[in-house]
Amino acid sequence: MHDLVIRNGRLVDGTGAAPADGMSVAVDGNVITAVAPDAEVGPGTREIDAQGKIITPGFVDIHTHYDGQATWDSELEPSTPHGVTTVVMGNCGVGFAPAKPDEHDFLIELMEGVEDIPGAALSEGISWNWESFPEYLDELERGEYAADIAAMIAHGPLRAYVMGKRGADNEPATSDDIAEMAQLVNEAVEAGAMGFSTSRTIGHRAMNGEPVPGTFAAEDELFTIGRAMARAGKGVFEVAPAGLGGEDLVAPKKEIDWICRLADDIGRPVTWLMLQNMVEPDEWKELMERSQEAQDAGHQVIPQVAGRPFGILIGLSTKHRFKDMPSFAPLRDLSFAEQAEAMGDPELKARLIAESTQVMESIKDSQPMAYQVVSSYERQYLLGDPVDYEPTPDRSIAALAEQHGVEPIEELYERLRDREGRALMMMPFLGYAHGNGDALHEMLTHPAAVLGLADGGAHANFICDASTPTWMLTHWVRDRERGPRLPLEHVIKKMTADTAALFGFTDRGVVEVGKRADLNVIDFDNLQLREPHLVADLPAGGTRLLQAAEGYTATIVGGQVTRENDAFTGARPGRLVRS
Repeated sequence: MHDLVIRNGRLVDGTGAAPADGMSVAVDGNVITAVAPDAEVGPGTREIDAQGKIITPGFVDIHTHYDGQATWDSELEPSTPHGVTTVVMGNCGVGFAPAKPDEHDFLIELMEGVEDIPGAALSEGISWNWESFPEYLDELERGEYAADIAAMIAHGPLRAYVMGKRGADNEPATSDDIAEMAQLVNEAVEAGAMGFSTSRTIGHRAMNGEPVPGTFAAEDELFTIGRAMARAGKGVFEVAPAGLGGEDLVAPKKEIDWICRLADDIGRPVTWLMLQNMVEPDEWKELMERSQEAQDAGHQVIPQVAGRPFGILIGLSTKHRFKDMPSFAPLRDLSFAEQAEAMGDPELKARLIAESTQVMESIKDSQPMAYQVVSSYERQYLLGDPVDYEPTPDRSIAALAEQHGVEPIEELYERLRDREGRALMMMPFLGYAHGNGDALHEMLTHPAAVLGLADGGAHANFICDASTPTWMLTHWVRDRERGPRLPLEHVIKKMTADTAALFGFTDRGVVEVGKRADLNVIDFDNLQLREPHLVADLPAGGTRLLQAAEGYTATIVGGQVTRENDAFTGARPGRLVRS
């Protein structure tokens, strides 16, 4: 008699092997104890019928920002409703440890600026029962979660802790500064940090507009920190490289050069964030090949790619061009449905369009980038419900306006009112330069790359890419019509064995006897990803976007069912995982 048996499903075990039908998985305690054809697996105290469904490992999401949220929230939404059973945080050079008492506000403003997590929520929610990074890990270890958590030490708080204002202002580090930072990184990794992250992209800025500490760090600082991490014999070095968004055409090639040399020098994995930009839309191919060449030479240089385009969501519940207009002020305290109804008044519509047009004309010369973004109607697409993150040109606001014989701004206005104000439009900035998912498909099938960049917990009011695992299954495996799809076993491996291996999670990522019982049972044929919706459930009334999925029969963490039929069960078996 087993504690739990998942009975008679289609097993996709995470190794990349072809799916196997009629398989059952037995669990005792928190370990998988049998994986075999159904007839060979004995009964369970509890059984889950997986007939007509797939059984997969739990998804390992290596790019999240729950650094603050994990200190007050056990559910770890928006990731956990999408089959995620392990999250890695501390990405992009931002985090909350180490932290001196007088640095708390700075680190909150840094996280709010870079990752759009409401500062008031962080201020009210974070416990700050730590100063050092090992103490931060100890605080996390006291928590109970719906998924396992793991953390990297980030360059931003590290630099501020060692250098104070000099570090925050991105002044050059002295040899003593570097030595102290290196020592703290070594101590952090020895204590269980999964590695070190730094950001060099100019788009990552604090609320005061200043770049993340470490953005301009010299090579000796980066290499010395990398060597300190490597001395622990474990850890991943993560880089958000300069020029990520196409703002610097020279930087990406310089970045991949030192990244490859760093991986050679420290003998540890170096993963760097890669997205297709609109300025040099094919540059990523060269950078990917450089990574492949480094891997062929025995160095772990691993591009981290996304499963869908990166941009913003436009709607009454997020941001839209009429929101700050004088005539919109009386509507701000209304529900979105009431806003949509009120916006049906022709006189109000005329005023809002006129006010918005005047504002845009006033910034046309002084803020050309902002003007272009707001006015690029050909790149603003209906998202829909169920969602479509690979929209065709006819779903753009520009195309719809032409079909309806109106100006694009009028079309945008009316689409904001759709579905009682719940409708959203997506505007991709990265990963959609050619108006299709072909580049993403190439990245997802490139042998050098690993899947990441879901940003769980971040960009709370603009995107909800934490739902990427569900999108990978519904779109890339099952529904895509604009190009080739991906095999189910390939996508599952990308989200389990591959991501687990990068961070050294040797006890999970595949369905095998002796591995940790992190599993999903998914009604794959009926799996759906719904439209994001805004909720105000963060501390201090902070808002964020959540995105529901339909079709997760069960998610199991450490042998316990944490979600059943797309709802939390209340079980919290997740704990801190140390390197």
